[in-house]
Amino acid sequence: MGVSTAAARTWVERWERQQQRYAVEREERFSVISDVVEHVCAGRPRPLLLDLGCGPGSLSARLARRLPDAEIVAVDRDPVLLELARTHHGHAARYAEAVIGQDGWTDALGLRRGADVAVSTTALHCLPDAALSETYRSLAALLCPGGALVNGDHFPPDLGPFSCLTAHVGRRRAERAGEHGHEDWESWWRAAAADPELADVFERRRRGGPSSGAEDGSHYLPVARHAELLRGAGFRHVAPVWQVGDSCVLVALKD
Repeated sequence: MGVSTAAARTWVERWERQQQRYAVEREERFSVISDVVEHVCAGRPRPLLLDLGCGPGSLSARLARRLPDAEIVAVDRDPVLLELARTHHGHAARYAEAVIGQDGWTDALGLRRGADVAVSTTALHCLPDAALSETYRSLAALLCPGGALVNGDHFPPDLGPFSCLTAHVGRRRAERAGEHGHEDWESWWRAAAADPELADVFERRRRGGPSSGAEDGSHYLPVARHAELLRGAGFRHVAPVWQVGDSCVLVALKD
């Protein structure tokens, strides 16, 4: 039995609120990512966008509003979040289930042409170095010439003392904005798992093993390390274009 549109709306809206605890200036970061995508895709008819680790479709929905002529393919490993995305943001993208970084994950995307831009937000930090490097190589092969990877995430500085400082700046910014008054990640997942409407999809999630509901596999790497891996994968030009605390939008361009 599928999830009702009312239930999906409720859980996606709660997701949006709890995510504000973790992504400093989240809406501005979404807007900056959309700005970059808009710029890269200027003059390209019906651009193809990939949303990596799409969750319940938050970024895909915003990109669909900004670029209504774009084709968006969104991928995530978590069946709960994908079900919410398909039900609440079904118009925004075509959703695919795959584990990014595993062998053959790009086959699940069903692409028939090269992509113009790949985007991600608060997702790729789940990949260790080896899987991240392979993912970057796969994306370089999927992207058209002049395409881009746009990644919004937390990137700690290279210098140890500043890692704590930038994280502190981000937390205090969220506290001043009142974002810490929302439920947290664990509370959202506990509450969602208790909803009878989501029982079937949570059972599929349990059968599938660990997924994006647990963050104990996070690998936050500094911008310099991402840039090194991206250049090794074939992206010659890599630079951050926006940053607040350790929340950053990193862009890699393919020649």
